[in-house]
Amino acid sequence: MTQKISVITETEEKIETSLPAKVILFNDDYHTFEEVIAQIIKAIRCSREEAELITWEAHTKGRAIVITGELEECLRVSRVLEEIELRTQVEI
Repeated sequence: MTQKISVITETEEKIETSLPAKVILFNDDYHTFEEVIAQIIKAIRCSREEAELITWEAHTKGRAIVITGELEECLRVSRVLEEIELRTQVEI
């Protein structure tokens, strides 16, 4: 389900806007590359190559976007990543 925001204009016209959410993974000094890669694969069901790219970006840039999409799916992905105490943030 996509997050919807209602906006009321001066004419009291209701407009609904769908905003995608995203999950951001932050780098840490506690988990190995293998642990992070495995958890990303579990969370978003991607290839090992894609998980490696996300892991490398988080390592080198301090953060990486894991997924962009519906809020409920992003919250699910964040919970899976946090199962091993990875640090994430869901942004709308």
